Amino acid sequence: MRVTRTVVLTALVVMSVPVAVGAQTLGEVFRKVTPSVVVIRATGHEVSASGQKQFAETGSGVLISTDGKVMTAAHVVHTMDAITVELGGESVAAKVIASEPAADLSLLQVERVPAAARVAKMANSDTMQVGDAVIIVGAPYGLSYSLSTGIISARWAPNTVYRTMPLAEFFQTTATINTGNSGGPMFNMAGDVIGIVSHNISKSGGSEGLGFVVTLNTARQLLLEKKSFWSGLEGQFLPDNVADLLNLPANATGYIVKNVAKGSPGEDVGLRGGTRVVVIDGQEFALGGDIVLEALGHPMKPANTGKIREELSKLHSGDSFQVTVLRAGRIMQLTGKVP
Repeated sequence: MRVTRTVVLTALVVMSVPVAVGAQTLGEVFRKVTPSVVVIRATGHEVSASGQKQFAETGSGVLISTDGKVMTAAHVVHTMDAITVELGGESVAAKVIASEPAADLSLLQVERVPAAARVAKMANSDTMQVGDAVIIVGAPYGLSYSLSTGIISARWAPNTVYRTMPLAEFFQTTATINTGNSGGPMFNMAGDVIGIVSHNISKSGGSEGLGFVVTLNTARQLLLEKKSFWSGLEGQFLPDNVADLLNLPANATGYIVKNVAKGSPGEDVGLRGGTRVVVIDGQEFALGGDIVLEALGHPMKPANTGKIREELSKLHSGDSFQVTVLRAGRIMQLTGKVP
């Protein structure tokens, strides 16, 4: 009888202990997801007070399709002239095919997918909650395939954190984010992508546990469902007082072009970037290039940005579009084609 009771008690104790079915260690998750993580190395040009100069950018990304589509951050690739992606132990050329700087998101198409690369599984980011454990894999300071861990510490709705990125829904995370992590994937503990790393807030220049990651549902909507138009342009809208100083037409404002990426629709239409940065009323502006006055017939002002980008996103490959610019005192109409 005593033996029987002992067996029964032992069985009850064993049954009461939670069994982690399919549980994975951090190392197992890391090894599972690494073949889908890419390192991005890009070169571009920028304009400063002394003129134009070349520069290099390093970032991260994640392979999301068998035909070679890679999600990353817009600030890593949006105005770059040449992009190389390292995945599956090989280096492959890539180009931007969709981009939404207002959410810091871009979509790349790689020239080919190496055999050793693996497509990441994408999750529904709405299921993640504050306190959930997450990992980030990327290339901080160019150190490829580095792992950092943390939790989701907050969730921010679009247009609540940054005015420059009003379309982005963000996860805030304690996982370490440094230069080079931008564009890399955030995974849940099942190894599924739940977000794309954007940036961190830091007073010291390093990681201080205030990282921001664009949710995957935002990326899916803007890059895959909507496929936001990639212009390849970097610039800014002119305040009215500066527009008057630059002799824009009466009651007109415009978008001053700072940089134009090689091979972009912006270059194809013939837009020219600035040649020198000057300071007007304490604010920097790139002069010497074009000022866009109209795009697709709409005046180029902040209130029309969404409408213009929406119409551009609906164009098909080969469709033409027009922009009106002020160049060296002359108003010109330029025509380009969607790639």
